[in-house]
Amino acid sequence: MADIFERLVTNYGPIGQYRDRAYGYYAFPRLEGELGSRMKFRGKEVIVWSLNNYLGLANHPDIRKVDAEAAAQYGLAYPMGARMMSGNTTLHEQLEEELAAFEKKEDAILLNYGYQGIMSTIDAVCGRHDVIVYDAECHACIMDGMRMQLGHKFVFKHNDMADFEKQMERATALIEKQEQGGILVISEGVFGMAGDQGKLKEIIDLKKKFEFRFLVDDAHGFGTLGKTGAGAGEEQGCQDGIDLYFSTFAKSMASIGGFLAGDKIIIDYIRYNIRSQIFAKSLPMPVVIGNLKRLEMLQTMPELKEKLWSNALRLQKGLKERGFDIGDTNTPVTPVYMKGGVEEATAMVMDLRENYNIFASIVVYPVIPKGHIIYRLIPSAAHTFEDIDATLEAFSSTKVKLDAGEYKVEDIPDMKQGAGRFEYLNPAD
Repeated sequence: MADIFERLVTNYGPIGQYRDRAYGYYAFPRLEGELGSRMKFRGKEVIVWSLNNYLGLANHPDIRKVDAEAAAQYGLAYPMGARMMSGNTTLHEQLEEELAAFEKKEDAILLNYGYQGIMSTIDAVCGRHDVIVYDAECHACIMDGMRMQLGHKFVFKHNDMADFEKQMERATALIEKQEQGGILVISEGVFGMAGDQGKLKEIIDLKKKFEFRFLVDDAHGFGTLGKTGAGAGEEQGCQDGIDLYFSTFAKSMASIGGFLAGDKIIIDYIRYNIRSQIFAKSLPMPVVIGNLKRLEMLQTMPELKEKLWSNALRLQKGLKERGFDIGDTNTPVTPVYMKGGVEEATAMVMDLRENYNIFASIVVYPVIPKGHIIYRLIPSAAHTFEDIDATLEAFSSTKVKLDAGEYKVEDIPDMKQGAGRFEYLNPAD
């Protein structure tokens, strides 16, 4: 019999194999200072494009004041216990009521974490005879939720309605053969990697042809899309057709936790059967009070969303004018597609950080196919036009180097030691 740990220490995986060089720089970097568009990395100021702080609330003085006062009044322990047993309060219920009203749903339930919350939602809703039909580019939390589901799953090509209908026909035929079970369709309001919206309205229109319920993960749409900021359903004019609307507080609200909204009878069932909440401590009171304030500001300060979109459109327009491929994004999420391997990508990241003071997240294999690089830029209301223009110039300069092969190195650059200079490209500095 093999030691169960043997595989873990002999194969760290496609990303973990670089851990000795990556930790603290490419992976698990330490950003310091006040949250905002400019922070400190390795002792110097950088323009940051990696924070999901869409509305700039993370360091807003009104938010900090409310958070601090709530922590001083209640501490972080209150309420103790799970909601069902001893962790419920009128303010938890108030936040649920306000979220439901904002999303034009009958009821809502708070979730301690978005990731575990949607996983547990899928587990609570679906039984062994049910079938899930989902978009190929759904987030990892949805994929992990489906791992717990014992029934069949059918995946449709990303935003491909012809393939969606094909998979729905397969799912329907299986349900009819089983003579039991139902169908849950899962998509996203905004796909966080590519920035394109899910085809929610088109999927909902197909309820006339197929029988199913629709769960939408709108983590990146909540607060950024729609006239009032209620998300992708509002943006596309189809909120009524979404049976379960999920979002997180970790993006536009710059907080922690999440919620699920829908018909009261269904939310009540989930409230009494969602294991990740039944067996977990309630959200601390300062988080709940802070989220009430964030939701108030999201609804009463439209200028925050306007500033976000002003910045996003300036960034995206500037990238396209400079010849960059940003795909089909129609949201603030701004991907920049390039060609290259892991080594080239990390060399380019280092050059941007060390010589241009730009901190941006990069995506490489195995998240995307080999030979491809995606920079995912997240504009926010906190960014300035100066931040954007400096970033555009930096990307233009580094793209020239990438295309010329200047970032080709044998291994990812090692920054664990040294003064922070990009030795591979500037040996004479």
